[in-house]
Amino acid sequence: MRILAMTRSELLILRRNLWIFMATLIMLAFALALSFAGSAPTGTLGVDMLTISVASMTTLSVYLAPLLALMMSFDAIAGDRERGSLALLLSYPAGRGEILVGKFLAHLAALSIAMGIGFGTAGAIAAWFGSAGADSLVALARLVATSILLGAVFLVLGYAISALASSTTSAAGLSAGLWLVFVVLFDLALLGAVVMDSGGAFTQSVFPWVMVANPADAFRIWNIAASESVALASVMAGAASALPGWAAPLSLLAWPVVGFVLARAAFGKVEP
Repeated sequence: MRILAMTRSELLILRRNLWIFMATLIMLAFALALSFAGSAPTGTLGVDMLTISVASMTTLSVYLAPLLALMMSFDAIAGDRERGSLALLLSYPAGRGEILVGKFLAHLAALSIAMGIGFGTAGAIAAWFGSAGADSLVALARLVATSILLGAVFLVLGYAISALASSTTSAAGLSAGLWLVFVVLFDLALLGAVVMDSGGAFTQSVFPWVMVANPADAFRIWNIAASESVALASVMAGAASALPGWAAPLSLLAWPVVGFVLARAAFGKVEP
């Protein structure tokens, strides 16, 4: 009950600050734009419009889901401390782990609404104006589910940063740096390593496992490995084929647990 009370309180804050509305609007606008912008090759590739739309939305989600999650979570603890509400919050019977779980469930619900409405609406419109097979509908459902899971990863990482940061300003800067490392710089570093390796042992054996260790890349690989769309053929698809089928799902499922443990440990050291 204490966790549900915390979740309800956080949801009210999110609604009052228009976070749910804004996150949903952002996801819907970008999903629609990318879905129709990427639908041109359907005739050439011989696949339905929804399949191409899902491929475009996968690229969108790997950038936007972590960003939205970090924007929601970076001040979850640092912000309460600056506003002076953390001392009051910690005076309640709920433990620190319960507080984190309550915040997490509220933020995850907001992300789920945004992902479900944004991708679901774009997918429905793509299916209506184009075509959709059973495989593409499964791919859309998988995209929504894995996008929520990717958001969960960065929510708990955001809590860890929020607990470690001395202020909301530093928490925002650290969150931006975290997003940049995981979503952009990690892949650039791997690309440089592959170029230097020139098809050697690193590229053949180590590269796929290092890639799947990154939750953003695990998300890409999971969606690519399960799709037969020609539009998704890439170096990422080659990495996916070199890995067992359980590698990407295990990585993406393990990260929220690891992140929550880190966030709980960091929160335990925070003084109100």
